[in-house]
Amino acid sequence: MKAQIKDAMKAAMRAKEKQRLGTIRLIQAEIKRIEVDERIEVDDARVLAVLDKMCKQRRDSITQFADAGREDLAEIERNEMVVIQEFLPEALSEEELATIVSSAIAESGAESVRDMGKVMAIVKPQVQGRADMGVISKLVKAQLN
Repeated sequence: MKAQIKDAMKAAMRAKEKQRLGTIRLIQAEIKRIEVDERIEVDDARVLAVLDKMCKQRRDSITQFADAGREDLAEIERNEMVVIQEFLPEALSEEELATIVSSAIAESGAESVRDMGKVMAIVKPQVQGRADMGVISKLVKAQLN
């Protein structure tokens, strides 16, 4: 995935796409920060987690900017989110999510909302970067109630 991001950066440079290039550089900077801080080589799973986190940050920012009446800033965040999502795998449908949650509940033997942590531990690796964890959480709660 890191190579894919690097290639996209080169393409954005050649095409002189300033906003896209800026967002891709943000992605690379975050990956590099993790590699330096933790002295590790980041694998694809960790890159997915980073991209997922960046998308969540953008969603939160869009909500806050929209509430404050700053549509100009919200639009910048939306554009960044579109670029970040290009590197994430295709999102799962509602039916696929419901199936994954159901099988995780059966696998963990969860019976009530108190067992939600067990279910989330099974679900999270399967949906990382492909679904919003807030939506997953609501699905799990609904199926456990």
